[in-house]
Amino acid sequence: QVQLKESGGGTVQAGSSLRLSCASLLQTFHTYGLGWFRQAPGQEREFVAGISWSIRDTNYADSVKGRFVISRDNARKTAYLQMNSLQPEDTAVYFCAAGLTYGSDAKMYNYWGLGTRVTISA
Repeated sequence: QVQLKESGGGTVQAGSSLRLSCASLLQTFHTYGLGWFRQAPGQEREFVAGISWSIRDTNYADSVKGRFVISRDNARKTAYLQMNSLQPEDTAVYFCAAGLTYGSDAKMYNYWGLGTRVTISA
């Protein structure tokens, strides 16, 4: 059973905003670090942002720093990725992941969602 489910993707114009959500079925969601990754066509999956279980610490890829904001609501077992000033190069399938980390190494995450597609038109 998939423990994480992303939503909120779509097609928007450059300069627009989107908010992605990641709903979890994990009983102990509040103990996991969370990460957002993305994979563009023909490219490898890359780290976007991470947030610690305590919400105190966040981590961003340089390419999204200042434009994207990661957050989480442990009571709702949901994580979010607010994406602003979107550009065509942000086009990708976005995945959320949970693990005992919030860093950029995808191998350190135990649970993954199936992804939500984001397309940015010029």
